[in-house]
Amino acid sequence: MLMSSGDKAAKLHYGPSTFRVLRPGQHVLCAVSGEVIPLEELRYWSADRQEAYATCEISTKRLLGEI
Repeated sequence: MLMSSGDKAAKLHYGPSTFRVLRPGQHVLCAVSGEVIPLEELRYWSADRQEAYATCEISTKRLLGEI
């Protein structure tokens, strides 16, 4: 069975205020929780760590080294 880009995670390069799509897809995974994040809902990431986060709380805790 062929998979469309909607079935696979996108590969992104995270910048300080935006991201660039390296491989098309419809979502990324939260680096901490593994939760699926649709690209249109992606708001939190780390350019330094090149990681996406599902919520503001997860992003803040990761930044503070709590997780």
